[in-house]
Amino acid sequence: MNAKQNMNNSTQISRREALQAGICGASGLLMGQRAFGAVTQPAVAAKAKSVIQVFLWGGMSHIDTWDPKPDAGSEYMGEFGKTINSKVDGIQLGGLFPELAKQADKFSLIRGMTHRNFGHETAAYLMQTGHTPGERLAYPSIGAVFAHYKKAEYKGIIPPYVVLTQPQGRFSEEGFLGPLYKPFATGGDPSGVRFEVEGVVASGVTDDRQKSRQELLGKMNTFGDRVRTLAEISAEEDAKKRAYELILGAGREVFDLSKETPAVRDRYGRFTFGQDCLAARRMVEAGVPYVVINYPGGWDTHSNHFATMRRQCPQLDQGLAVLLADLKERGLLDTTIVWCTGEFGRSPKVDYQPPWNGGRNHYGNVFTVLVAGGGFKGGQVVGSSDSKAEELKDRPVYPVDLLGSIYQLAGIDANAKLPHPLGAEAYVLPKPDDKVKSAGLLTEIM
Repeated sequence: MNAKQNMNNSTQISRREALQAGICGASGLLMGQRAFGAVTQPAVAAKAKSVIQVFLWGGMSHIDTWDPKPDAGSEYMGEFGKTINSKVDGIQLGGLFPELAKQADKFSLIRGMTHRNFGHETAAYLMQTGHTPGERLAYPSIGAVFAHYKKAEYKGIIPPYVVLTQPQGRFSEEGFLGPLYKPFATGGDPSGVRFEVEGVVASGVTDDRQKSRQELLGKMNTFGDRVRTLAEISAEEDAKKRAYELILGAGREVFDLSKETPAVRDRYGRFTFGQDCLAARRMVEAGVPYVVINYPGGWDTHSNHFATMRRQCPQLDQGLAVLLADLKERGLLDTTIVWCTGEFGRSPKVDYQPPWNGGRNHYGNVFTVLVAGGGFKGGQVVGSSDSKAEELKDRPVYPVDLLGSIYQLAGIDANAKLPHPLGAEAYVLPKPDDKVKSAGLLTEIM
């Protein structure tokens, strides 16, 4: 089997112990060599320029999708007993993912993901910040952290942290960094006739009409011409110029999916998620550091589970598979991290009792994350669950391990201090003495 499944449950160590082992020191993260257990491993060079996060909010079932257990029986597999071999020997996926199976050499599966948190809000916070819910500080999400650390090098018109199409809403993603780092939510529907991005493409207003409005405003603003040398007026004019560049210029072009050929749009799929993936690819091409696709409709399948999966899995399969293939074909996958997960998985044992009648519930004990590109190797499996996908079998991966690996591949120091408005001491990821569980960075696939 072409899968690295190292480290058993005995490696569930605290961040303090990790530091003592040399895993998480700043010097170990970014230069020289880093000890991992008894093995010394070289640090990994930063490769990633952008990130696309596909967030399957509500929690997608791992046993039905990327960690199938065909021998577990109908109590666990329910209506989805079929599995499919992937392009990589030894890696099987659920039967609803034939297209993704063809791209298995481009991604790795973390089947040992765990945090044992069963609450939507708290689990989402944990997966996207790495910090323990309920602390005195509200930490920013990984997207906001990227926006902060990439702002000096990113010169694009589009905001550095974009959400397609609606905020997930489980927590305030900007955290204490404030409104400047709140994600720009596009709104609209990229699969529509026009992708009506909020604040950029107005419903019922053509581009020609927007240009006419701009010209009329310019002719009427004679006062502004007289006082343009004043600093405040100059700043306002610069802001206006950037706004119109987003509405009518290069920024607007990125959101205009009509610039793509019909064949490309068909390839991604003429449904919202497929076109979300296409829009995300266009933003990465434009250099946007962090793009989130919040899956439309979500995966909170307490009831109608199998019907929902039959509808959504083929769309996820097509859109995500084409995104990976397209990024590779365009030479972007090496510098773009793609990671796909929910805040947790779903209960492996089907709940046939009323009112669920064949649903699956929240499950944080073990679930699966897909990672690709930006320095992550493809065709690998990290960790595993037991025979019924209920508990970890080996190589746990905690949120700090996953996020720390992404940060390292992007050249962001996970031990760096974040600017708190009141001067409180706060760091990108928890300090070693915070005793957050860690089993080490994903060095086996980096």
